[in-house]
Amino acid sequence: MNDALRAAMVETGHTIESLADRVGVDRKTVARWVNESRIPHPRHRDVAATVLGRPIGDIWADTSRRREPTWFRPWQEIEREAVALRSYQSVVLPGLLQTEAYAREILAGSDVIAPGDVQRHLASRLARQSILSRDERPPHFTAVIDEAVLRRPVGGRAVMRDQVRALLTVCQAPHIRVHVVPSTVGSYAGLNGPFVLAIGPERRAAGYLDNQLQGQVVTDPDDVAAIMTAWENVRGEALSHWQTTALLTEMVETWT
Repeated sequence: MNDALRAAMVETGHTIESLADRVGVDRKTVARWVNESRIPHPRHRDVAATVLGRPIGDIWADTSRRREPTWFRPWQEIEREAVALRSYQSVVLPGLLQTEAYAREILAGSDVIAPGDVQRHLASRLARQSILSRDERPPHFTAVIDEAVLRRPVGGRAVMRDQVRALLTVCQAPHIRVHVVPSTVGSYAGLNGPFVLAIGPERRAAGYLDNQLQGQVVTDPDDVAAIMTAWENVRGEALSHWQTTALLTEMVETWT
């Protein structure tokens, strides 16, 4: 339960119904903010804090605890506001789809993250995943991954089994799709490296490229167009949704 939100509502005389009307959301949504400690979409969070006359950090403290590296923050803001996200990964699963155990193994294996910082980075990664389960307009998320990602024993058999099962679960959500490029495909654009495309509320597109040290946000129209072309290539080589689901089901058995 979000006691800080409840206290602010009591002090200002607001009920769930009146706050929902002022913010412009369904009353059940505000009830989840209060009773399930759900963090609202940024624009609704801003309005609610204004209506209640409180700093956002006083009501939703987790939003003011910046755990991600400074260079990543511009992309995180783009990611939060996106109406659609398209992610291609050739080596590991997209961070938004990683289980806690899988993500911990990936972060612990990095040469650029100090052992003492792994938990901080892990908390940030898991917190980002909430955008896919938020109540107000979660982004349409499409991920294309190379089959090799599913066959790499990150963390061992148990970690991979649970991770693939988690992928099967998220694939059931209407706004999430996962597609696998089968190992029978030869050379294709994805071998040049991973990337993410974000489509914003005003249909503005941005890209994100990752490397061993830090990521790069891409906004130049020509560069974004090049990434979109690469996306069309990798998506065209990937299996359909039902074919991918069948492969994932097979992979669960492989890791059992």
